[in-house]
Amino acid sequence: MDIIQKFNFKILLVLTASFFFIASCGLYKPTKARDVPSNSMERAKKNVSEGRGVSIGNILNKNKQTGYEFSTSNSMWRASLDVLDFMPLSTVDYSGGLIITDWYSDNQGKNDPIKITVRFLSNEIRSDSLTIIVHKKKCIDQNNCSTQLIDSKIKEELLRTILARAITIEKKSKQKK
Repeated sequence: MDIIQKFNFKILLVLTASFFFIASCGLYKPTKARDVPSNSMERAKKNVSEGRGVSIGNILNKNKQTGYEFSTSNSMWRASLDVLDFMPLSTVDYSGGLIITDWYSDNQGKNDPIKITVRFLSNEIRSDSLTIIVHKKKCIDQNNCSTQLIDSKIKEELLRTILARAITIEKKSKQKK
């Protein structure tokens, strides 16, 4: 036997062994010809009715409810992004329910930028659905800075503004429907 014949023999041996392995595992299930419709459309309908296929009706069925909401339909998420749009964002994670801004200062003369973290606890439009954390950075010089958590009016104003904006977005979306 030359090299090509040995190679072909090995391939044939591997394919035969694979077939017997698959057949013995139960992955291969023989069917009778009279149980399978000969028309392709009938076969497709049968597969869909048995849950083995996909139909456009199943995809577009509006009666099915999923637990996942897209960010464009979540009023609290959209309102938070609208309110914080003037600040540079460092982390925006819809699936984790987190928005973190980058350090921001509106006055160039002051060295006290702030960083805002918004955590989403629920999709409902309520004051306890959000946690807002504000950090302030105090810098003596460029290399000597300290960060502290602050409890200021910024937090309450942001919460109030986000809730008001979420209510407005929710009303507009209901009017469109």
